[in-house]
Amino acid sequence: MTTYQKNFTTDEYRRRIAKTRAAMSKRGLDAIFVTDPSNMSWLTGYDGWSFYVFQGVVLTHDGDPIWWGRAMDALGARRTVFMDSDDQIRGYDDTFVQNPDKHPMADLGALLAEAGLEAARIGVELDNYYYSAKAHAELSAALPKATLDDATGLVNWQRAVKSEREIEYMRRAARITEAMHDRIFEIAEPGLRKNELIAEIYATGIRGRDGYWGDYPAIVPMAPSGMDATAPHLTWDDRPMQTGEATFFEIAGAHRRYQCPQSRTLFLGKVPQKYRDAEAAVLDAIDAGLEQAKPGKQAQDIANAFNATLNKAGFEKDSRCGYAIGISYPPDWGERTISFRRGDTTVLEAGMTFHFMPALWLDDGGLEITEPILITETGHECLCKTPRDLWVKA
Repeated sequence: MTTYQKNFTTDEYRRRIAKTRAAMSKRGLDAIFVTDPSNMSWLTGYDGWSFYVFQGVVLTHDGDPIWWGRAMDALGARRTVFMDSDDQIRGYDDTFVQNPDKHPMADLGALLAEAGLEAARIGVELDNYYYSAKAHAELSAALPKATLDDATGLVNWQRAVKSEREIEYMRRAARITEAMHDRIFEIAEPGLRKNELIAEIYATGIRGRDGYWGDYPAIVPMAPSGMDATAPHLTWDDRPMQTGEATFFEIAGAHRRYQCPQSRTLFLGKVPQKYRDAEAAVLDAIDAGLEQAKPGKQAQDIANAFNATLNKAGFEKDSRCGYAIGISYPPDWGERTISFRRGDTTVLEAGMTFHFMPALWLDDGGLEITEPILITETGHECLCKTPRDLWVKA
């Protein structure tokens, strides 16, 4: 029988749990219930496409965490989590699944009461994709004596500084990202239908590189062309690529759920001067921002340096220009913690990883030239070696 390869050692999971418990103590929490699949995986190793139903991890100050979810997914938990006791893997009956007459949070409430938490202070991720208003109401009703506090981001912040193994996975993902961009430049041409290009991007990403397999990215490829590229988050259709249009490709290689997003822009045909001007401004601004990417600097220092340089060249960007990245599940590859923008005073530390995302959207297209970066002991490392410029094919 094939043995599932755990992504990390039990010791690493225990170190993560210890960090999280320290944060819980500072907040006065007796327990937390974590529904974000990235946080679930980071704490326990759980990995499965089951986040469309209610599931989560319960962590108290004693013993191993408890994985809780749909009974059929408990089988996947046994294959992936570091806990080896059936008492730490609890599944609810399938009659709770998408049933308007009964809610899984009633089962969770009973489990928490069984664990002595019926009157405890419990942290929940209120502002999270995977914890609904209905879920909160039902859990509150199931535990009327408990206090449910907002612990959104509590675990996310513990993930900010990556371990050596996590960094290794992100470097592997970076090699896959490079392969995806290589394939784009190789085959993109006027007349190629966009969906055919996206199929090649997916195939390359999942095949992997250097012997390392590709996981599914947390966000689908963004690949708008022409006027569609004036908006940041459009995907693709079956229209053919055309001469005279720019297409930006915001993609990510992924390995063992660790994401390495990067964007490049391809122009087919003769490049208008305004795109060259924008390219020069962005490249200078990236250099200015990267000069601030070192331990001891604040997240806003990168944004301020980038924006000041961009503004001198006559361009403006009114959104953040970067965010923390790492382990992620759909619909987002960001960690939802640190942002490169004015006012974010988070101090940078070695081991933090970011998507430095200085995109510009013009009146007739977009220009994205971005870098995934690692903060090192002495400065920073650009995880990808993809050429940093506007790509052009005649």
